[in-house]
Amino acid sequence: MSAYQSDEEQVEALKVWWKENGKSTIAGVVLGLGGLIGWQAWTQHQTTSAEQASIQYQQLTMALSTGATASAAKQAELLISQHEASSYAQFAALNIARQHLEQGDSAAAQSQLAWTLEKSSEPAIQQIARLRLARIKLSEGDSAGAAKLANEAPKDAFAGEFAQLRGDIALANSDKEAARKAYQAALENNVGNVELVQMKLDDLTAAVTR
Repeated sequence: MSAYQSDEEQVEALKVWWKENGKSTIAGVVLGLGGLIGWQAWTQHQTTSAEQASIQYQQLTMALSTGATASAAKQAELLISQHEASSYAQFAALNIARQHLEQGDSAAAQSQLAWTLEKSSEPAIQQIARLRLARIKLSEGDSAGAAKLANEAPKDAFAGEFAQLRGDIALANSDKEAARKAYQAALENNVGNVELVQMKLDDLTAAVTR
């Protein structure tokens, strides 16, 4: 409203404006408050859920550290069922997959790793699950399944690990030249266990020169 209007004109103009816009204004305020309250409730729920998942994951790791495998499995199952979208649930699945593998249950381990790979939105967790799943497949003679997973891996901080895996796959398929190139790529991409990969590469080089 113009600053040059009289008080009466301003009151009259306000009445007209309220008649035309009052209901929509109230509705906007109500919706705005409802949205704010809803957002606060949602964030509070997310915080509470994350805290619960964190506590359950701590209980899981404690059970694993003390050898209470049955308790750990139960905690993992609970965590995964209640918070499957959380990183805690996916780390739980990784831990339980290792436990299954140590107990000789490869199928259960692969199932947990495949679930983690499918559910996780965190690239690092996906890569860990993919790498472990591929290694299990290779150890069981499924070099094609391992190669498929390795080829699906994006090139990131895990590039060295997947290069080593490709070398192991090539070696399993008796392709020593491909294995040598893969191990060299692993070293060039900061593979974690440099000594092991260098040893594999040296063995291949020695075999060629014999």
